Amino acid sequence: MPYDMLLSSVAIGNLELPNRVVMAPLTRNRAAQPGDFPSEMNAHYYTQRASAGLIVTEATQISRQGQGYFATPGIYSDAQEAGWKAVAGAVHARHGRIAMQLWHVGCVSHRLIQDDGARPSRRPRSARAIRRFSCATKTARSA
Repeated sequence: MPYDMLLSSVAIGNLELPNRVVMAPLTRNRAAQPGDFPSEMNAHYYTQRASAGLIVTEATQISRQGQGYFATPGIYSDAQEAGWKAVAGAVHARHGRIAMQLWHVGCVSHRLIQDDGARPSRRPRSARAIRRFSCATKTARSA
C-alpha cells in the first residue's frame, strides 16, 4: 500500500477514520490495583497514540470470572467504567477513535486470580456469560 494511501481517510460502516493505521490490542498489565481499573497512566498511554486511525484497546474482561491475567482492566465495576470513560475522553479530546476489545478467558484463568480461589469458568459461552458480554458492550459504549 502506498504511503499516501495509508494516511488517507476511510469509512468503515458509520465510522470515519482519518487514516488507515489501526493500533492492534496489546495487553499492558497496567490496570490499577486493587480493582483492575484503568488509571491516568492508561489514559496517557492511549492518548499518546490518538493519531492512529483507530485504537483497539487491550483485552478487557467482562467479569471477574473472565480475567486471565493479573492487572488487566475490566468493564464490570463502577470504578472500571469511570476509568474507561476517562481514557476515551482523553483520546477523543485529541480527536482519536477508540474501540474496546472485550474478552472472557474461560478456563485459561487460574484460581490465584479468582475471587476466593474459585475454579475458573469452563463455560464462557453459557447464558450467563452471554448476558455479561451484552452488559459489558452497553457499558463500553457509554464510556
